[in-house]
Amino acid sequence: MRLRHIEVFHAVMQAGTISGAAQLLHISQPAVTKVLQHCELQLGMPLFDRVRGKLYPTPEAERLFVEIDKLNRDLVSIRRLAASLRSGESEQLRLMATPTLGTAVIPAAMTPWTRAFPNSHCQLSTNHTREIVSALLLGEADLALSLQDPRHPGIKVETLASGPMMALCPLGSPEARGEGPLPLDQIETELVAMAADDPLGNMVANAAEAQGAKPASRITVQTYQLARTLVEAGVGMTVVDPFTAASADRSRVRLRPLAPMIPVQLYLLTAANAPLAQTARRLVRYLSEAAKKNLESLT
Repeated sequence: MRLRHIEVFHAVMQAGTISGAAQLLHISQPAVTKVLQHCELQLGMPLFDRVRGKLYPTPEAERLFVEIDKLNRDLVSIRRLAASLRSGESEQLRLMATPTLGTAVIPAAMTPWTRAFPNSHCQLSTNHTREIVSALLLGEADLALSLQDPRHPGIKVETLASGPMMALCPLGSPEARGEGPLPLDQIETELVAMAADDPLGNMVANAAEAQGAKPASRITVQTYQLARTLVEAGVGMTVVDPFTAASADRSRVRLRPLAPMIPVQLYLLTAANAPLAQTARRLVRYLSEAAKKNLESLT
């Protein structure tokens, strides 16, 4: 039996008449009759005895109805689920990000998303990229943001935005008085540096070495937010990603890109075998818009 046969048969069994079934299905009576006749022809047996305009189910129809009624309830549930997924109702999302992006990008994206999907839920958490990859592969997260491409065969990577590494120069420092991009070999102020295992910090260190620069540094930190906070408090200068730089207090620091420019990409990470639902794709759009707005504030 085809799906349409099942729907019509179920409606006729409920209504007891062709006209009643037509009203239940919102179709014409001839359409109900035609589908029912085709169903009986396909099955090779009558399902109803026709007596003075009324339909009386045969014993075979009664037995079929028991199973078809179960199937019809399942179909109704499937349709409700599909409608829920289409509208985003009751959707559960799990978004992870590195600490920097958790504070610099996500908050601005959540406001329009919560308005667009008032019945959906989102679990937010922060971690380092290595742990994020593990969570995605284990199905413990649906999507994630990172400034690193993990280059893992099980992870799909999409670039949402791109900007330059930025120097945060305390007001009054020689670097803050200069104009244009800041060459690393012109840094005089003590540097708040990133830990040795930080990929972006390593890029800055390699660029400095290529210029023959050796900025003085006594303080090493694990996160860009802490580096930014220290500089705002007057502890040296630092080099951070553009999203952290966008949130810096301009009354305390001046922003300058480096020379040569060191580009940074904001990556969306997802499991390669797990396509995103509509609510997740909309959140990705808001995240991308928030990131690009952050970058615009640097100019």
